[in-house]
Amino acid sequence: MACIGFIGMGLMGVPMSLRLLRAGHEVTVWNRSPDKTAFLEEEGARVAASVQELVTCSDFLMLCISDTQAVQEVISGPQGISRYARPGQVLVDFSSIDPAVTVSLAKDLYQQCGTDWVDAPVSGGVAGAESGQLVVMAGGDEAVIDRLRPVLSAVSQRVTRMGPVGSGQVTKICNQMLVSCNVLVMAEVMALAEQAGVASDCIPAALAGGFADSLPLQLTGPRMASREFDPVKWHVKTLLKDLDMANALASGVSSSVPMTGLAAELMRQHASRGNRDRDPATLVELYMEDKSEA
Repeated sequence: MACIGFIGMGLMGVPMSLRLLRAGHEVTVWNRSPDKTAFLEEEGARVAASVQELVTCSDFLMLCISDTQAVQEVISGPQGISRYARPGQVLVDFSSIDPAVTVSLAKDLYQQCGTDWVDAPVSGGVAGAESGQLVVMAGGDEAVIDRLRPVLSAVSQRVTRMGPVGSGQVTKICNQMLVSCNVLVMAEVMALAEQAGVASDCIPAALAGGFADSLPLQLTGPRMASREFDPVKWHVKTLLKDLDMANALASGVSSSVPMTGLAAELMRQHASRGNRDRDPATLVELYMEDKSEA
């Protein structure tokens, strides 16, 4: 069994750490807000008092934190991983962050510490994390990724190597383009059906198995219809962050992404109305509000 250090006890980090624990791995956790580690400590995880303590006792260092800046701070900050990492360790970043920054951080970490980096963003949401059915888009050395596969089997149904470091993050951006545009159209559909007198709560069941069906429709459509937005399963701010990264990446490689550009502006509009920390199922309100304001 592996000795794993896991940083980031958010919506995804907690269930992923729990899956690793239940698979028999030795898991040490650390979080910037210590109170979020209490549940995992009760379940048998060790709670590190510092990043240094976590790095010292771990062979695999796993991150699942909010954004590019947060990852940079955890890696390169005054008490960051790069001060304590060693050769033979592998850093696995499940976060969704900027691909170019990923490549730079990975290069620096290897040069300073001899530590390998695998960018391994995931898709499947909280439900996938809880069931161990996430899909992992991995960027990194093939041999290093193969070394990780037995460990990642506790949290995922599939690990696909997409290429060198940074490739996983590019693939996750592509994933989020599809997810975000899908959930925005879903919100339009649910609002339109309701305003046209159709039982919107029947839409997911009616479309199940057809070409319009999707896992997001089956999970999020009913919440849109019922206006049951709690508990929060994912965040509007996360989709907005990823859409902004998608537009920046597209600009950098001179690729046209008009749908993603529009999606980012619609997501930004919704976020600006106090919805940044709410579930994207609340996007249905954007279209219902538009009707009431007409």
